[in-house]
Amino acid sequence: MTEPRRVVETFDGDWSARWSPWTAGCGTVDPVDGALRCTMDGATAQQYSDAQITDYAGLARRDYPWRPPLRLTVRAWLSHPQDALRGTAGFGFWNQPFVPSIHALPRLPRAAWFFFGSAPNDMALAQGVPGWGWKAAVLDASRPAFLALAPFAPLGFLLMRVPALYRRLWPVGQRALGVAEALLPVDLDTPHIYTLEWRRSGVRFAVDGQPVLDTPRSPRGPLGFIAWVDNQYAVVTPQGRFKFGCLTPPGAQWLALDRIEIEPLPPH
Repeated sequence: MTEPRRVVETFDGDWSARWSPWTAGCGTVDPVDGALRCTMDGATAQQYSDAQITDYAGLARRDYPWRPPLRLTVRAWLSHPQDALRGTAGFGFWNQPFVPSIHALPRLPRAAWFFFGSAPNDMALAQGVPGWGWKAAVLDASRPAFLALAPFAPLGFLLMRVPALYRRLWPVGQRALGVAEALLPVDLDTPHIYTLEWRRSGVRFAVDGQPVLDTPRSPRGPLGFIAWVDNQYAVVTPQGRFKFGCLTPPGAQWLALDRIEIEPLPPH
């Protein structure tokens, strides 16, 4: 598939056909006040609800449109402050490893994105960074180093339950997973400009022009763009804790975007 040279979307009228909305449960995707709004209203823990847009609908994963080097710029905000949200939300690039409402074999995840997870989410994959919150993050579980360690996972889970061993050994697992994360100290319900520069040599994140994460870890392409809000949670820890489920938000919550720009960068 030929990659677009540059994509700019402002959602101040009819948006491009490249963006495909997808909803589940109580999710809706609508234009509101000059922005695109992904909304959940009435979601409960008894049902998965999601509202999202992507640019890879109908494509095989090998044909997803984006590879480095490129820059993503998004102006976005959420309906509530961080403590009032329930579920996950975000935007960026990933390989769609699974969809909770579709019965299909999962893939090992790869992503470079801005990601929010409320409690009880606990994906504690970056040492020293909480497993929840609003983050800049990269991950590539398809790296050969992780695949080589995978057969030893049961033993690793036991070792990671000893705090001293976790501090000493988990950095090896984190590197193998290609994980890097940083918490973002910004108000989620205020519009901000989020920037992600994805190169083969690393990924740089900024908010309102201020750097927040610069890592040499970079996921392999191709990846697709997604922006979403849903009511799920996941617990995935180096100590072998795994749990998944859905939450009941206290009311309607949404993610709004009024600009998406994706542009190629010169190689270096």
